[in-house]
Amino acid sequence: MPRRGLVAGPDFQYFQRRYFTPVEVAQHNQPEDLWVSYLGYVYDLTPLAQEYQGDLLLKPILEVAGQDISHWFDPKTRDIRKHIDPLTGSQRYRTPRGRFLHIPPQLPRSDWANDFGKPWWQGSRYEVGRLSAKTRNIRIINTLTSQEHTLELHMEI
Repeated sequence: MPRRGLVAGPDFQYFQRRYFTPVEVAQHNQPEDLWVSYLGYVYDLTPLAQEYQGDLLLKPILEVAGQDISHWFDPKTRDIRKHIDPLTGSQRYRTPRGRFLHIPPQLPRSDWANDFGKPWWQGSRYEVGRLSAKTRNIRIINTLTSQEHTLELHMEI
């Protein structure tokens, strides 16, 4: 039987937010709920943290949970920044917080397995949305009850 006067709303089973504020990303700062942002996008690294739970190479990522790590990346290549290693004279990934997952060791080692496929920062498998660069706080006041609410709104053009 058709319902008259009602408009169907969004299907929330497939609804996905597109923009997140830095404050919202910062709330996901635990190993069981780990988000980071870089180069304007937001990534949910929780599955990665669960897969490598207890691995020492996960520590630098856990330390920056809920933060923007764009300074780790070259904006042109979207890859981890590189430098010339003074010890070997070869080009290496720049990792000031220490080596992390999917970064090769400084010197060749037989125990490093590179059969993981694409590194976690390449591709969009962990991407959940974009980082909102501009936000504005809107204050709503109910003059009848004197209740006050502040909303943070996304202001991208």
